[in-house]
Amino acid sequence: MSECRFAIDGMMCASCAQTVEKATNALPGVKKATVNLTAEQMQVDFDPKAAPIEKIELAVKDAGYGAQAMATTLNFDVEGMMCASCQQTVEKAVQNVNGVLEATVNLTAETMQVTYDSFTVDVPQIETAVKDAGYKATAEDMDADGDAVAEQAAERKVNEVRNLKLRFIWSAIFTVPLLYISMGHMLGWWLPAALHPNMHPVVFALTQLLLTLPVLILNRSYYIIGYKTLFKRHPNMDSLVAVGTSAAFIYSLVNTYTIVFAHAAFQDQLYYEAAVTILTLITLGRYFETKSKQKTGSAITALMNLAPKQAWVKENGQFVEKPVKEVQVGDELLIKPGASIPVDGEVVSGASAVNESMLTGESLPVEKNVADAVIGGTLNQTGQLVIKATKVGNQTALAQIVKLVNDAQATKAPIARLADKIAGIFVPTIMVIAVVAALAWLISGQSIAFVTTIFVSVLVIACPCALGLATPTAIMVGTGRGAANGILVKNGVALENASQLEAVVFDKTGTLTEGKPVVTDWYNTSELTDDVVIKLAASLETVSEHPLGAAIVAYGEEKGLDVEMVNDFEVLPGFGLQGQIEGHQVQIGNDKFLKQLDLAAEAQEADRQSLVQQGKTVMYMVVDGKLAAMIAVADQIRKSSVQAVKQLQIMGLDVVMLTGDNRQTAEAIAKQLGITHVISDVLPADKVQVIKDLQAEGKKVGMVGDGINDAPALAQAEIGFAIGNGTDVAIKSADIVLMYQNLLSVAAAIDLSKKTIKNIRENLFWAFAYNILGIPFAMGILYLFGGPLLNPMIAGAAMSFSSVSVVLNALRLRRYRPQFELSASK
Repeated sequence: MSECRFAIDGMMCASCAQTVEKATNALPGVKKATVNLTAEQMQVDFDPKAAPIEKIELAVKDAGYGAQAMATTLNFDVEGMMCASCQQTVEKAVQNVNGVLEATVNLTAETMQVTYDSFTVDVPQIETAVKDAGYKATAEDMDADGDAVAEQAAERKVNEVRNLKLRFIWSAIFTVPLLYISMGHMLGWWLPAALHPNMHPVVFALTQLLLTLPVLILNRSYYIIGYKTLFKRHPNMDSLVAVGTSAAFIYSLVNTYTIVFAHAAFQDQLYYEAAVTILTLITLGRYFETKSKQKTGSAITALMNLAPKQAWVKENGQFVEKPVKEVQVGDELLIKPGASIPVDGEVVSGASAVNESMLTGESLPVEKNVADAVIGGTLNQTGQLVIKATKVGNQTALAQIVKLVNDAQATKAPIARLADKIAGIFVPTIMVIAVVAALAWLISGQSIAFVTTIFVSVLVIACPCALGLATPTAIMVGTGRGAANGILVKNGVALENASQLEAVVFDKTGTLTEGKPVVTDWYNTSELTDDVVIKLAASLETVSEHPLGAAIVAYGEEKGLDVEMVNDFEVLPGFGLQGQIEGHQVQIGNDKFLKQLDLAAEAQEADRQSLVQQGKTVMYMVVDGKLAAMIAVADQIRKSSVQAVKQLQIMGLDVVMLTGDNRQTAEAIAKQLGITHVISDVLPADKVQVIKDLQAEGKKVGMVGDGINDAPALAQAEIGFAIGNGTDVAIKSADIVLMYQNLLSVAAAIDLSKKTIKNIRENLFWAFAYNILGIPFAMGILYLFGGPLLNPMIAGAAMSFSSVSVVLNALRLRRYRPQFELSASK
């Protein structure tokens, strides 16, 4: 059981408090819920597995109130983990701490993300729980500079790789001669008489012992961690290695004693070479595995390297070079041509073209002038700029992107649950199998040497490492590739759910379309010139605040026409507007307005019908009581929309357009897009119900919107896709944020999720298949039918290879490229 406090909104009296308590207490897994009306809080004792936070919040919401868990999420670095069993041990140890709601360990990144009630438990308690389990956890410093933390983590990885490499080299220096001495005479190789087992068995045995001891000392961490976790009753991979090699070493040591003091001929019963070769090969495998795992975080490294480490900051009228971490909000910075912009800011002076492709996907540089915003990590190309810092440190858009990707990589996908369950019982089960197999062969009459070989082989070939690496490595690489292509997946659950989508719902305005009406057609029906008519219309609309009017004003600006003063301006609700301009009575309105003025437009009716069928809004302009122009305005379809819809349909998804437009207009736009499933006349508040209706049909639904007006619908869908603008990367209601304003990113996100989940399935298959095939082989099944007996040294090499192969398979995702171009921003 655990505890958590929730902030409750909407309570007015004791009856409200009782209602909330009753709704919460009714949930399976909730032991007790107590509401404090004065503090507007609720304390809940519950089982987070049976009653997740989301269920409690939803139960309170269904009762008519709002609930928000007062929980803290913090990341920890965890040292000492080697396999999936270690991961399980750490997770269980932390989850058993009262007040911890969720703990997720990432074996690949060697990190842990913990959600806990800070009123009940503190960070030292969590760190102590991990220490008691046999590992070391260090909480991330929330105030520390992100770059510095990343550099320290990278340095730790480099040191770990270097130490493993040195350990392997020194182990090999002792292992190679030991192998030669122990096996050379059997292979007919030359061996000095002083070392020959038949001539000088004591020297032969003691030499092997002396060559073995340095390797054991060099690799003592396997024994320290392995036996420590074994004695704490949660053995891991190191425990298997420690017990297996210890058995081989102790058996050999006993026989060495017999050779030296009893002068018995046991020189062919020495297994020193098996023990040290296993340790050496496993160290080599761990070296390759660690080196490969470094590459899984390359996308994060690439993102962080976009921002420079130094900045030119104005102090006492002069620009001086300072570390970026010392830049404060409000500081003025000099950005030279060719330099990366260090922080988010606003241009104070100068003009330049800035390459923002890393954020927006737009390959063409964007012109920047005074008062324009610039984003940290983008590249200043041509001119010199002076900017004022508006966001620094962890608040910049680039830092938010890095945090989102880091958080995603710290989570698990639901597909990992099977591996987690197996990993929890794997090592103890392997130990039982090894003992049972050894006893069975012993009872059958085999020698101690034979039984030792079986025992050691079974322990060493078993590999929970591969199980633990299968999911996190693929998620780390997959989310990293997504970030490199402007696709920010918030967690492993979203990554998996996106691969299962059957329908994608697009909000029309601002998503399929630009969200900015423009003039598409202009019919001049008067004797006035086009420029005069357009100028009069633009002048009248400058006083209006209607978005359709803004389109006419923009059209006049494109023509280079100056607007004139408007007198006697009047808005006619539901009809249009009118005013006096340069002695002319100018009126603009809809067809109802035209009828009210008792004017007819029969000559333009065919054109009007054609425009309406194209989904355009038609307005009429009257000058001095006569029809002067017919104007068509439409929200332009994004350039990427048609291709995106087609691509999703090719992928087998049902594409749905959701709009508040009337049926005729909606179908006209849908026809241009190639969409056959249209839901029109939908009010903003009804969008959620549309998603629920589709889900009721048994479909898994993705919703694509702008992340603001569409927030409830995004949250209701299995996957909410928010179209960002390159800087708005922390949209809470969405599961996947698309930084590039290109709808093909939706198809790319789904495609990437499918490939990542496929990669995870491949990893899990090979991890399971390896053990299913390898363990019986190690138990001597083939030997029963006249086949070979597995050598423990080969078992050790195979175990190492399985872990490396899983990581290498995940790294194949680094080559992922969308099948379509995402750089266009429209």
